Amino acid sequence: MTVALMWEARAAEGRGAELLAWARAQRLPAEPLRREFLRAPQDRVLVITWWDADYDTELPELPEPEGELVMRAVHRWRFESVELVGRASSSPRPV
Repeated sequence: MTVALMWEARAAEGRGAELLAWARAQRLPAEPLRREFLRAPQDRVLVITWWDADYDTELPELPEPEGELVMRAVHRWRFESVELVGRASSSPRPV
């Protein structure tokens, strides 16, 4: 089974690039199958990690950023894969 963990944060005003750099620098105690970094308007950053694990397996997650880097608490979601359709790339494009 594949489980996806989603981590989403909104940076403090004008600090989106800094939050993205912070997220990219985070190391986890175990490596996921895949890790993807996304950004959106309003300085939002989303990190999705994919794991070969059961839905309720305890998995490492990105922490809350310290200090004044974010405007609110991080949002977290967990999903299990049901179907993969189309072509998936294992090589993310640089931003």
